[in-house]
Amino acid sequence: MSGPSTSHATNHAASHRKRILIVEDEPDIVRGLKDSLEFEGFEVTSTSLGKDGVKLMKDKPADCVILDLMLPDINGYQVCEQIRAANSVVPIIILTARGQESDKIRGLEAGADDYVTKPFSIGELLARIKAIFRRLGHTKGDGGELLRIGAGEVNVKKHTLTRSRKTVPLTFYEVELLKLLAERAEQPVSRDEILDKIWGIEAYPTNRTVDNFIVKLRKKIEDDHSKPKHILTVYGYGYKLVP
Repeated sequence: MSGPSTSHATNHAASHRKRILIVEDEPDIVRGLKDSLEFEGFEVTSTSLGKDGVKLMKDKPADCVILDLMLPDINGYQVCEQIRAANSVVPIIILTARGQESDKIRGLEAGADDYVTKPFSIGELLARIKAIFRRLGHTKGDGGELLRIGAGEVNVKKHTLTRSRKTVPLTFYEVELLKLLAERAEQPVSRDEILDKIWGIEAYPTNRTVDNFIVKLRKKIEDDHSKPKHILTVYGYGYKLVP
């Protein structure tokens, strides 16, 4: 009797496996990532070409994309923009060998949610991916929840911000960051806590991920992003939201 029950449970679990698309042209990195992700129970698809990555996302969308910026056909920024144009919600993590802050910011501006600089720890990347799916699990219960911030209205289900009769898309991490700050409205939230709860990683002295996302959000939400009234910096600590 336990046989069919176990089989049914296994099939049910398999049908709900999260799919991850890797767009990367270095075979060793692909092999290492694929082995680790499949060991953790994810379904993995990979390609070495940017154009194929865009096509794969259109044909059979993945739940998360790991994208290298240096590809043999088109650059990762273009791939990111094209994937994001077709899917405003899917989390995109970019891999870059470049240490320059400007490259990371350009990747975020192209629609990426996060970046990992090569050489990277597969354990750290796995932690980030698991954090994404933890947050996604919580998001499903939000229904059509709206967050009102100043003159803007954020739809956490549709990942949109409507302001001055104009609606713009928000990425996964932008929505999650706003939700966390809204949960603690008027209270300071530390960078360390934001990194831990949203990105699933520990803070590093040089990690500017949170700050870069705050810059992006202010440009979308504030009347004057250089003089913010809603997403405020708590110097030496983190940020707080004043709706």
